[in-house]
Amino acid sequence: MSNVALFNPSQAPAFAKARGELSAMAKALAGGGGGGKRVSIKGGVFRLVNNGKEVAAIDERYLDVVLVNAAPKVSRVFYMKKYDANEVSAPDCWSADGDKPSPDSENKQASTCADCVQNIAGSGQGNSRACRYQQRLALVLANDQEGDVLQLALPATSIFGSEAGDNRPLQAYARYLAAQNIDPSEVVTRMKFDTASESPKLFFKAMRWLTDDEYPNIKEKGQSDDAIKAITMSVAKMDNVTKPADPAIGGERPAASKAKPAAAPVEETEDEAPPPPPKAKAKAKAKPEPVAEETEAEEPVVRKEEKKPTAVPAAKNNLASMVDDWDDEG
Repeated sequence: MSNVALFNPSQAPAFAKARGELSAMAKALAGGGGGGKRVSIKGGVFRLVNNGKEVAAIDERYLDVVLVNAAPKVSRVFYMKKYDANEVSAPDCWSADGDKPSPDSENKQASTCADCVQNIAGSGQGNSRACRYQQRLALVLANDQEGDVLQLALPATSIFGSEAGDNRPLQAYARYLAAQNIDPSEVVTRMKFDTASESPKLFFKAMRWLTDDEYPNIKEKGQSDDAIKAITMSVAKMDNVTKPADPAIGGERPAASKAKPAAAPVEETEDEAPPPPPKAKAKAKAKPEPVAEETEAEEPVVRKEEKKPTAVPAAKNNLASMVDDWDDEG
């Protein structure tokens, strides 16, 4: 049975038929408009983390979840210093909305993200940008829907890009559901690693409708304080730090570079990451080292469309037992 047949609107559960317009989360994930418990994809492995401590690593290359909420906009983070896994530090500059640096950024690189030289292709490793995209999600495990709300921060390659059959990055997946008037919070979503990618990269696939008995709990979870905290970018709370790393470590930070104002924005296509602004004439004083943390990846490459394979039955992940002890830890 194809996914289109599986999610035929005429077969939708009663709650989905009565919903009305799509939620703010659905619009955010489709490209519109801290601390605690989270899922990490570091090293291409699903890891369950509690207050910075890994409590479980999952052997499977996929994880079935229910998306309950999402940050309304894609955020940005920039580190001047080379990433050190043994040293926890806040970004030098970051933006919750991807438009302007946060007032809490202690080393702002520009007045707006569009005018920033760290947002130019080539400012990072290869043709990537030194300032990285992130999308924050709040989710629950599909086999433990009464359990904790978890945070997941996705890199650019898991957010943008084209679909290839059932392999869809986040925004392509959300648009696929929206085209059928389906909200992401109404289905079980399978997140699986792209095994052809050198850096951690996820694809998303709808596995089944939630039942009428399951949905009220998911709706409540999406409005909970834990879900709001999971999608709110608060760097100090998320990273358990209160200020950027000491500038004396690795030398003095260069001053923020001035860039020529960007031209009128170019309309984005649904299969591409947002285009970079034109390169400024002035060069930055120093080219920052790339950040090698789990949320970094090269900019996505547009892939050719392939025929969609038939859906496979949803598999069960026995993960509920892995988080039974979390309440005792945090």
